[in-house]
Amino acid sequence: MSTNPDRLRVALFFLVTLCSGAVGDEIRSGGKFPLVVSTWPFLEAVRAAWKSVDSGLSAVDAVVEGCSACEELRCGRYRFGFSYFWCSFFVGPGGSPDENGETTIDAMIMNGVTMEVGAVAAMRYVSDGIRAARLVMQHTEHTMLVGEQASIFAISMGLPGPTNLSSEESREKWINWKKSKCQPNFRKNVMPIDDCGPYSPESILNFGERTCLNTKRSGLDQSVPYHVDRHNHDTISMAVIDKMGHIAVGTSTNGATFKIPAVGDGPIAGSSAYADTEAGACGATGDGDIMMRFLPCYQVVESMRLGMEPKLAAQDAIARISRKYPNFVGAIFAVNKNGVHAGACHGWTFQYSVRSPDMDDVVVYTVVPEMPTV
Repeated sequence: MSTNPDRLRVALFFLVTLCSGAVGDEIRSGGKFPLVVSTWPFLEAVRAAWKSVDSGLSAVDAVVEGCSACEELRCGRYRFGFSYFWCSFFVGPGGSPDENGETTIDAMIMNGVTMEVGAVAAMRYVSDGIRAARLVMQHTEHTMLVGEQASIFAISMGLPGPTNLSSEESREKWINWKKSKCQPNFRKNVMPIDDCGPYSPESILNFGERTCLNTKRSGLDQSVPYHVDRHNHDTISMAVIDKMGHIAVGTSTNGATFKIPAVGDGPIAGSSAYADTEAGACGATGDGDIMMRFLPCYQVVESMRLGMEPKLAAQDAIARISRKYPNFVGAIFAVNKNGVHAGACHGWTFQYSVRSPDMDDVVVYTVVPEMPTV
């Protein structure tokens, strides 16, 4: 069986990375370290992380500062070409509501030196997701705390709360969605009693005393599948390499808009992000319910450990998912222990941001999916 690298490249779904109008493959950091890489053009978040790590603080400290800035600023400003637009969904409080109209926080941090991880999932009433995740890593033997218990822990450790994480924007979005008969949504193979539920499996038509199916919908599941895209999805995934060459990653998200109250891949180490100082780091964004089934960031880091370059490692991880789910939407950035970075995506155009010593400010790289060669 041939191992020709050119044939391998053709077999994978690969991308074109654009920077300042030039076409490139992997990008090498001339000044090397420190280095900050983040999903999307979250410029202020990257600047906050850079300020921290460039002053001599650790990669873990810088990840906290960067993701925290994104939560506080409610990152949601995207750049395409020379123009900007504001997305209607944000990282942090006031972001994507679930199907009950509530905004919750998922966050994760990973130390690539010790392999320690701290995470919070479906955390209510506390807006400082990344700081709560770090407290889990620092002050418990656990990896993840969930729901109200995560909130109680975070508040007991000194974080502000309880506070309402909803905003005028998130409430308005939820109200309009309810008016649209709760479509689209994340349900499948179910029958709603009314337009917005409650729901029962299609195979169980319960005509009991307390249940009467909506006759206009009876016998037909008319739910519209939810499609994740950059307009209804809010995740920051960040990697930092400090001056010592130590690596850390972190994430913060509200998850998918109008999700069933649940946990996506944001707080899952190996899916939304992963770091190992001996190999490199990865950050991901997209349809977390699908991506977490493949642990793409773990795959990327392990591929780089085995000698695969970041570009091919990212392409390979995306291709593994798209082969099984050709309609999925997602993206990955990869950075190896030497500071070489690249990205790959499927189903959308992806942007990631970088700051290194040889840059005057944050640089945004654009990654476009390429159709497979027939």
